Amino acid sequence: MGKALLRTDREIEQIYIRHVKTVYRVCYTYLRNAADTEDAVSSTFVKMIKKAPEFNSEEHEKGWLIRTASNVCKDFLKHWSRHNVDIANYADTLKSETILEADSLVESVYSLPDKYKTVVHLYYYDGYTSTQIANILRKPQSTIRNYLHEARNILKEKLGGILDEER
Repeated sequence: MGKALLRTDREIEQIYIRHVKTVYRVCYTYLRNAADTEDAVSSTFVKMIKKAPEFNSEEHEKGWLIRTASNVCKDFLKHWSRHNVDIANYADTLKSETILEADSLVESVYSLPDKYKTVVHLYYYDGYTSTQIANILRKPQSTIRNYLHEARNILKEKLGGILDEER
């Protein structure tokens, strides 16, 4: 029997219920439209079902899903067909999204380079510490702190210096 059979449908459903919103937000941060985001979310959970990783805790489970979702989105963005799409086709879709607020801060975060998006999202939207993010993304803590610092500087410039650095 394959590893995928180690989890019951109910267990998979519970994992999905616990983490689908987080996975959706991470994917939306990269892809910026609902249709592609939903595809990436599905792919992320299919990978979990197929690989059947063993999780030590809910945090480990969530971290694995976030890392996998990020990789799925990066792969999706690298696909050749994405390079031939006119972004103007998505303007109406972006304006009509109801899942995430389309204010200037969110749009500014979405416009950050990919290496900053996930880190900023995990830090500010999901409340992870830089140490936890380093563990999730398997990067040195100093790199994560540097990404946060650089992202804040970019956002300050875009938003006219009104970004509050409480954290």
